[in-house]
Amino acid sequence: MIRLMNRPLTSCSDARECARQFSTGLRLTVIFPALRGGVFSGLLALTWSAPALSAPAPIVDDFSDDQVLLTLPNLSVTQPTDIRSAEELADKVKTHLQQARSEGDPRFLGYAQRLLQDWPAGRMTDRLLVLRATLWQSLHRFADARADLDQVLTGDAGDQNRVQALLTLANLEIVQGRYAEAATACTQLEKRYPGLIAASCKAQVSARTGQAEAAYADLNALTQQAQRQGDTTALIWAEGTLADIAAQLGQAEAEQHWRNVLALAPDDLYSRTQLADWLIQAERYEQVVELTDGYNDVDSLAVLRAIALQATGSGQAKSLIATLDERFTEARWRGNLLHQRDYARFLLDIQQQPDEALSYALDNWQDQREPMDTRLLLRAASATGDSAATDTTSEWLAAMNQHDARYPEVQP
Repeated sequence: MIRLMNRPLTSCSDARECARQFSTGLRLTVIFPALRGGVFSGLLALTWSAPALSAPAPIVDDFSDDQVLLTLPNLSVTQPTDIRSAEELADKVKTHLQQARSEGDPRFLGYAQRLLQDWPAGRMTDRLLVLRATLWQSLHRFADARADLDQVLTGDAGDQNRVQALLTLANLEIVQGRYAEAATACTQLEKRYPGLIAASCKAQVSARTGQAEAAYADLNALTQQAQRQGDTTALIWAEGTLADIAAQLGQAEAEQHWRNVLALAPDDLYSRTQLADWLIQAERYEQVVELTDGYNDVDSLAVLRAIALQATGSGQAKSLIATLDERFTEARWRGNLLHQRDYARFLLDIQQQPDEALSYALDNWQDQREPMDTRLLLRAASATGDSAATDTTSEWLAAMNQHDARYPEVQP
């Protein structure tokens, strides 16, 4: 570990600002794939979109000369000078992406980007392209991610890289609400890698396009059969998908499916966020406080925790709300507000500023159309009386044949 003292050369005020200086041009975003690893002989596997990473802390410049400002990971692991092969680079990039996912720390995305941008374009392998696409998706650069994945899928990639590219592409298309394209990727995935992960992929698409009940029943039956096989990664995928579909159907079983995921993968920030949001909808605020304890550095969870603390009248609410306000204010000042969905939720449910919340929710929905994004947009539109935003969203949902118990604003 490296301990930074207050010396003239140490100009960054916190860990994330240091990451920005180490990796210029990094722009973080709300979409961050949950990198599970362990699939396809150690290739990187993704689940559906995950929560936003924490925003930068406020700038502070009143330090003593010997005060430790922050502790950084060993930066020697991020330097590309000692990397001699594409496989070695891929291993390092994969490690950084996994660390970013499990720790909710965007610095590791910066390290991964630094390694990749210093690697010659002519030496990019299929595995590196898939990893870079994963990074681009994490940074909300969807077009760049698709370009890398298309290069892998139209070339002569081996089965492992082709399967991983299809899985990543399917995830990207689902996140953006491009269900026809996602269905194509899921079908191709099933042909090359049949099993519970491909079935989860297809079930997710089917549920979002009018076949939620059948998708849940079919996938649940397959999952029960797979319990005996002991494939933990596949079960995590299936349980997470079942949770999402059950929530869409308004079924109480959603909670148990999310808890099943967390029992297998406690660092799954996406599932933790989804469960916390589900509990908030049920006004089970004390359980939200317990579930989000220790996650104040992850904005998606911190915002939900603040909502729960405020609802319970806890004395901790004021401090956390002030911290979040400082983070979001500085992020906007820097021009790199990383997670518009979390900020919109903060404005709507904590700051009681629905007009501003709607603006950010609309911007977020242009790129990201997961149920949590759609629900937030509809709630903000309802709070402001903006019928145009509600109508636009409703029209898209109707075109997709998407029905969701979490959208009471558009229920028939």
